[in-house]
Amino acid sequence: MTPEAFQQNFDRIRAQMAQVVVGQEELVFGLLVTAIAGGHALIEGAPGLGKTLVARAFARVSGASFKRVQFTPDLMPSDVTGSSVFERQRGDGTFTFVPGPIFCQLLLADEINRAPAKTQSALLEAMQDRQVTVDGVSHPLPAPFIVVATQNPVESQGTYPLPEAQLDRFLMKLTVADPPREVEQQIVKNHATGFDPTDLSALSPVTSPEELVALSALAGKVRIDDAVVGYVVDLARRTREDRAIELGASPRASIAMMKAAQVVAASEGRDFVTPDDVKAVAKPVLRHRVMLHPDAELQGIGADERIDDILRSAPVPRAAPEVHAAAGSA
Repeated sequence: MTPEAFQQNFDRIRAQMAQVVVGQEELVFGLLVTAIAGGHALIEGAPGLGKTLVARAFARVSGASFKRVQFTPDLMPSDVTGSSVFERQRGDGTFTFVPGPIFCQLLLADEINRAPAKTQSALLEAMQDRQVTVDGVSHPLPAPFIVVATQNPVESQGTYPLPEAQLDRFLMKLTVADPPREVEQQIVKNHATGFDPTDLSALSPVTSPEELVALSALAGKVRIDDAVVGYVVDLARRTREDRAIELGASPRASIAMMKAAQVVAASEGRDFVTPDDVKAVAKPVLRHRVMLHPDAELQGIGADERIDDILRSAPVPRAAPEVHAAAGSA
């Protein structure tokens, strides 16, 4: 598959999702980048902004097997991973593993912060190693395996904030804001003319799980110059040196930023990464991986603001000669 073919496939998926997901171009783009980069997405926004819809639409257009789990305070880990069940009929003391909803290609963990830490941690092994271990036996998950988790940023009662180790498993944290007036008007108009968000039969599968794996493999071959690699590492290290940040991004964040930038470059039909590709993914990759000092939070400083400051202050490498040549011949 050529970079041009990658771009065509990427644009086709995005255009198909836009038929039902109105006015959330950044959210759709971020989810596609995350999925093709082989990662997981945390979507944060108030209720009613289409967080669940975008995950269901992506499952529909990608042909991926889809399961939704509503995270609640009484949800047990076995409700997610599955459990061993005693086979009474066989009479030989045999236990059989019954897979839970996590055994799918796209898992929607809805309102993930409403479940206690014990249940949240049931996702850790699956998100990192693409397998589930029950009673000492490891069960591989299908490929691709993507977790899309949602949470409400304003709820506090009955919620359990995700610990840093859990947050670090998400390649991107995508935020959803209220739509502009004209977009909200179009959404309401669509419902007035019969649109039903529970019925996505109008969407056609335009790719397949196998093709998503192929797109991921192609994105992994996109060239990234040593200077751009240094820029990625510099951004992550600056979060650890920033006085307003108590806990900075780990090397896992640097890897995530590189992979996401490769997908962005491929989505534009290029086989090389530029600093602008890194800038495009820096905030969604880093915002959930930094912990601000309490003093900074009291002053109303947010993670995105600090990342913007880091992006402005970090020296941007000049493009390598071969990149200039490739751009000139395009």
